[in-house]
Amino acid sequence: MNYTATLEYMFLQLPMFQRIGGAAYKANLDNTIAILNLLDNPQHKFKSVHIAGTNGKGSVSHYLAAIFQRAGFKTGLYTSPHLKDFRERIKINGKMISKQKVSRFISNYKSDFEIIQPSFFELTVGMAFQYFADEKVDIAIIETGMGGRLDSTNLLNPELSIITNIGLDHTQFLGHSIAEIAAEKAGIIKENIPIVIGETNSESKKIFETKAKDMKTFISFADSDYAINSFYHVNNNKGHFLAVNILNLQNKKELKILSELNGIYQLKNIKTVLTAIDLLKDKGYKIRLNHIKNGIANVIKLTGLMGRWQTLSTNPLTICDTGHNEDGIKEILKQIELTPHQNLHFVIGMVNDKQIDNVLLMLPKRAVYYFCKADIPRGMNENILKEKALSIGLKGKSYTSVKNAIKAAKTKANENDLIFIGGSTFVVAEI
Repeated sequence: MNYTATLEYMFLQLPMFQRIGGAAYKANLDNTIAILNLLDNPQHKFKSVHIAGTNGKGSVSHYLAAIFQRAGFKTGLYTSPHLKDFRERIKINGKMISKQKVSRFISNYKSDFEIIQPSFFELTVGMAFQYFADEKVDIAIIETGMGGRLDSTNLLNPELSIITNIGLDHTQFLGHSIAEIAAEKAGIIKENIPIVIGETNSESKKIFETKAKDMKTFISFADSDYAINSFYHVNNNKGHFLAVNILNLQNKKELKILSELNGIYQLKNIKTVLTAIDLLKDKGYKIRLNHIKNGIANVIKLTGLMGRWQTLSTNPLTICDTGHNEDGIKEILKQIELTPHQNLHFVIGMVNDKQIDNVLLMLPKRAVYYFCKADIPRGMNENILKEKALSIGLKGKSYTSVKNAIKAAKTKANENDLIFIGGSTFVVAEI
């Protein structure tokens, strides 16, 4: 099979959550276990860091990968979903897996997969784990797809586990309360493997502490280890950065860090990363302060991360972000308020299997909205989205595609306006 045929097989014949939603979800690890057994259990042949969470796990994963790369480690990175190219999901030292290796993996095991009948995600996890094992990475940073306890990545035995935060997302699978979702995410906590919690939450803290105690492991809350003293944005000849003065609460020393990811929500993620690095250093990983600073300051260049408060053009200022649930949109709205602009043009599309009413109620009524549907089966019809939005006082029109919505926004926006594009990872992926 050539690469085009391989992708066709993977995207069209395998159940893919990103495209079709719940029908692709498997509430057990049976298929993943079968795939990994077929591959001689590659997950046991490399060291890893395992990351779950409602928001922030992609940024934390990329920050850690960049830091390890700067420290000289051959670093694997597995994330999802991809934006432009399937191979974004599987990288070593920032370089995507080759098309030939993707095709060869499918060709070698296609007959076995037809017996196992895995989902797209289950198969992709097997591909990533075998690639990292074959390439003998020093460390692999592995992001969960959804949840934790029943996520296909949860067959790892990592050096460290991280749960960035807990919010209400994927409630139809993970539970309808913070406590229920926390219990699912806590499923990645393993015996004698330290766990970092990015944000302390009164509804989830006890759940994590109890699970850590049951697993006889050390638990650390990042916001008890580090505090933000101040932050601001800087422009220099190397680009636009978030400058952070962060205090280590243990030794009372202040660190000055520049982040290439400049959304203010990265402040939480940076605290999580620093706590994780402290624990990994305790396990013998030789990571110095200059590796940390250099990795965070060059995370996009080193890992190729896209879609996190990403500037697409400057006249008018056009920014996209993949935040798509209540907590994610809340952080985006804070960032919009901090961004100088005259009028706000909001290009928005969402998926049809989520409760979106609370998100719509958060959105500013002064903005002009351009409602659209990403080109996937899960996309919510643009006219349904528009009607829901108009019913609560938002103003705007619907468009038959993301491209047409953006074109209309650019036509109407003045040079001092802000165009924001988001609401769904898949809307961002199309632009």
